[in-house]
Amino acid sequence: MNVPQLDDPRASDHRAADGHDVIQIRGARENNLTGVSLDIPKRRLTVFTGVSGSGKSSLVFDTVAAESRRLIDETYTAFVQNFMPSRGRPDVDALRNLSAAIIVDQERLGANARSTVGTATDAHTMLRILFSRLGVPHAGPPYAFSFNRAEGMCPECEGLGRVSDVDVDALVDRELSLNEGAVTVPGFGVGTWHWQLIARSGLFDPDRKLKDYGPDEWEAFLHKPPTKVRIGSGNVTFEGLVVKVRRLYLAKDRESMQSGTRAFADRAIRLTRCPACGGTRLNEAARSAVVAGRTITECSAMQIDDLAAFVRGIGDRSVAPVLETLLETLDSLVEIGLGYLSLDRESSTLSGGEAQRVKMVRHLSSSLSDVTYVFDEPTAGLHPHDIQRMNGLLLRLRDKGNTVLVVEHKPETIAVADHVVDLGPGAGTAGGRICYEGDLAGLRASGTLTGRHLDHRAELREKAREPRGRLEIRGASLNNLRDVDVDIPLGVLTVVTGVAGSGKSSLIHGYVAGREGVVVADQSPIRGSRRSNPATYTGLLDPIRAEFARANGVKPGMFSANSDGACPACKGIGLIYTDLAMMAEVASVCEECEGRRFTSEVLAYRLRGKNISQVLGMPVAEAREFFATGQSQTILERLAAVGLGYLTLGQPLTTLSGGERQRLKLAVNMARNGTTYVLDEPATGLHLADVDQLLALLDRLVDDGNTVIVIEHHQAVAAHADWIVDLGPGAGHDGGRVVFSGTPADLVETGTSLTARHLRRYIGRS
Repeated sequence: MNVPQLDDPRASDHRAADGHDVIQIRGARENNLTGVSLDIPKRRLTVFTGVSGSGKSSLVFDTVAAESRRLIDETYTAFVQNFMPSRGRPDVDALRNLSAAIIVDQERLGANARSTVGTATDAHTMLRILFSRLGVPHAGPPYAFSFNRAEGMCPECEGLGRVSDVDVDALVDRELSLNEGAVTVPGFGVGTWHWQLIARSGLFDPDRKLKDYGPDEWEAFLHKPPTKVRIGSGNVTFEGLVVKVRRLYLAKDRESMQSGTRAFADRAIRLTRCPACGGTRLNEAARSAVVAGRTITECSAMQIDDLAAFVRGIGDRSVAPVLETLLETLDSLVEIGLGYLSLDRESSTLSGGEAQRVKMVRHLSSSLSDVTYVFDEPTAGLHPHDIQRMNGLLLRLRDKGNTVLVVEHKPETIAVADHVVDLGPGAGTAGGRICYEGDLAGLRASGTLTGRHLDHRAELREKAREPRGRLEIRGASLNNLRDVDVDIPLGVLTVVTGVAGSGKSSLIHGYVAGREGVVVADQSPIRGSRRSNPATYTGLLDPIRAEFARANGVKPGMFSANSDGACPACKGIGLIYTDLAMMAEVASVCEECEGRRFTSEVLAYRLRGKNISQVLGMPVAEAREFFATGQSQTILERLAAVGLGYLTLGQPLTTLSGGERQRLKLAVNMARNGTTYVLDEPATGLHLADVDQLLALLDRLVDDGNTVIVIEHHQAVAAHADWIVDLGPGAGHDGGRVVFSGTPADLVETGTSLTARHLRRYIGRS
């Protein structure tokens, strides 16, 4: 192992790495770490590299950052800790010289519909203060401009900007009569109680088709308020179908519904723009106040870079401090590459990379120093043009005297590191060790997988595949798209490129997704808990349980850790979580089942010499050999094809890295009977060495007769494409146009866009 070269000229003003100038880690064993010990230099930029699943996140997030946060929590009184989240101590022998850790990860900013870019950055708060001071006519204090307070919210939608609407055609089949089953709502089938309330109410002819109802009859059928009617010998309450569906479904927590009921609710209940406020969320008084000719809703809807220019034009000295603070935030958002967003953009619609950069804004102007910033792939979702800007921001944080720890795969960011820690050599049980520690030059000469691939470049295809047809898009105008006409070739690999905010997702998700035969693997997070694992998520557990049941003459439910076969002590989790009142929750291996999750009776049943717990402990690669035929083999082949051969079947989804989760979704989507696959940044979280495997997978999908459309920034994927559609030239209103459509070779030869310039540099043509 190389000793860090701490006299690097980039690290001037930093003392030698000894004593309190290093974070000392001794014997880290969290997840797959194998007793890792190392010293991380403080007040330096350290980048952690290695294949997905090698242990980077386990070391940086689950060990260093987790222990820092736990120790900070312990400084509060026991009473205060009782109201804080419980944090267990990481599995490590010793951690010394920690400083306060600030985690800037890619977790979404939450699905709360009330959270926007403006509220998440406090820019909207400052804008409210500005309008409360200068707005004409005067509308009141700052709260009068808040859509999260009664004083300012629209009374119709209560500040959400949207109201729930019911799709009537998802409730009924107008071609049928009540007796023929016209009502398609779950639980409203012919003969059920809900059906009888309608059909026997005396208000409707149960033999007449719904399409033949008169206007008054149709209105009563759908919207009649609760009314007493006589059925048989008793009086019961009848209410219109839409009224009842609203009561039964809108008033319920979606997460508490059964899967079939939830699917119906998602299909039948839609959110539409509030007619009262036009989606602006605010009441009339707040919408009417004007500053320099603009309302607060207009300001919130403006692109942030345009809003910054507008705010600069407000010269009233009475609000100078507010203007200064607001401009500082807006300029930081522009500097970080998010000038194309607007303050009213819902936080839940941001990508992981955008969310991470929004969080970063809070720290750029902070006066704190000597803290530890922890970043999870801060270049995710960034065009090569924007990566250099991100690198500059990371270096700025370091130069303020902070320790910056970055988990990253991009060679451009690895290149600016003061110190590199490479983990591996493989993933899962084949990883968890330090392969290299030192500077960039040493990494290149180290012979590790990362070192060997730092300068690896994918080459342009010698001959692009010939399309079998085309998918036409005409007049695309969603979001910032400017009446775009473009043809996507069929039967080939098309990569859609362009800077963040140029309109790539709007074009493909807006005009390709939803067409017949199109399967989309997007960036939406995986739903899952401690109980969810690759076997349950992919459906693999069903054929495994069925095979165990056949072999042993018992029912399949015996082999579910969530059902009959679960260990009663730990309820099938394998761990006992102990709440120590005002101290952190502690997880310990269940003594009853010794972590195997099942009862002793279930564990006695065997399939080819293995019990169900042993099978769930197998890596995918081993399970492929064990299940050589049938549905299990098919699913396992897909998991291996996306590079997850090292993952164990029963590993909790909550422990998977971002790259692993993305590829798991891709494996599931490969099972769908599609002819066109849309993949949204599939290279996210992939090590340089894994990108070649991704390219092989994309080729396999195309060679099997499919059309593959990839939204991607990674230049290796762009170089490997048969066809490129490049959007731009910039972001927001500076983008939304197709600036190139053709082969990568033609883009390199004749293109003038940012993508063309960076791709030329990537393949060594400039």
